[in-house]
Amino acid sequence: MKIKITKEIRDIILKRLIISIGILLLIRIGTFLPVPGINHTDLAFYIQRHSVTRSLVSTFSGDNTFVIGLLTLNIFPYINASILVQLLVSFSSQLSKLQKEGDLEGRRSINRLTRFITLIWGIIQSVSIAIYLKQVLFNWNYFLAFEIVIWLTTGAMIVLWLSELITDYGLGNGASLLIYTNIISSLPNLWNKLITENSGSFSIFSLLCGILVIFGTLYGIIFLQEGVRIIPLISSKQLNQSSLQDSVNNYIPLRLNQAGVMPIILTTAILVVPNYISNLGLFPQINFPINFESLKFTYWIGYFLLILVSSSFYATIVLNPKDISDQLQKMAVTIPGIRPGIQTTFYLKRLMKRITLLGALMLATLVIVPNFIESTLNIPSLNGLSSTSLLILAGVILDLIREIKNIYYSNIYNNMY
Repeated sequence: MKIKITKEIRDIILKRLIISIGILLLIRIGTFLPVPGINHTDLAFYIQRHSVTRSLVSTFSGDNTFVIGLLTLNIFPYINASILVQLLVSFSSQLSKLQKEGDLEGRRSINRLTRFITLIWGIIQSVSIAIYLKQVLFNWNYFLAFEIVIWLTTGAMIVLWLSELITDYGLGNGASLLIYTNIISSLPNLWNKLITENSGSFSIFSLLCGILVIFGTLYGIIFLQEGVRIIPLISSKQLNQSSLQDSVNNYIPLRLNQAGVMPIILTTAILVVPNYISNLGLFPQINFPINFESLKFTYWIGYFLLILVSSSFYATIVLNPKDISDQLQKMAVTIPGIRPGIQTTFYLKRLMKRITLLGALMLATLVIVPNFIESTLNIPSLNGLSSTSLLILAGVILDLIREIKNIYYSNIYNNMY
């Protein structure tokens, strides 16, 4: 069936698209508006003289120049707050009850908690930046540090408000689109870095292999995002009918990747701690012979195993077989061939373990692909285009396609009734 986009649907999509693009441009402009009181000349001088800071800045900004803008914190305090709220929901029976009830007041309570934790995270990150600037700025004082904290925290909350406007009135999810915009904006600098750093050892074969692996990774990511295991359902009303043809319309879709990019974020947060402590210079360096190839191989194995463990852990947070079984029993719906109650719980638990293991294996394999390319094809800059970024890019595009389809079908439904 060919979908025909009418003028009314086109106007709705265009209006939402303009709102989203306008807000995203406003946030990007706010990122480059410098915070008052900061001497960016001193900051640039410090960045040029310190290799660790220069490397960190080039990682985030793609260049050796850096501006601490009003909206520098962007959506990251909200992302951290969302992760923390999801963990709190899994361990708190009261928050879990609010989320399961699904009413308007419950969602408002969860949103208020998320905003409050976002404010706390914004203050923590702003204070960290203000303290770090003490060794950079010659005019640093406590009043200037207080101003920096106020500006950056306010900017983080403004970005949160604007992202919610995108979610409510624009096209797509606001937080996801902001992350998508940050990744897309870094791609030109990543390409320049890839060409300049590998101009001597770059070959056509390496380029073709890199392109093939990137497209293969994208295909695997889309398959992982869209892959589902269909569990058919049958209601008590259908059991009394002679024909069960309608039962195929009722099912539970269990996705291969229930956790999304959360296992990668948790694993990266764990593995970055030793390197962060080492860069701070809190402990004396120990010099002893190291086989870097074996160390890199060990790192890959640890990364792979940690993703498997975190994927299994996070999948149990997202879906609870006992809750699904109880909901099915309340609605008088069963899985064909499976008794309601304990048998349904055991069946779902066993099935979810298999699906989670398969999805975690695919996710962990996709994550270490850039490392494999870096080692075998000698293209170190390619690691900047991580599978996490590709997973986010593919996920946001797929979500936009789903939302456009939902707008189309809801418009048709409203016109029919």
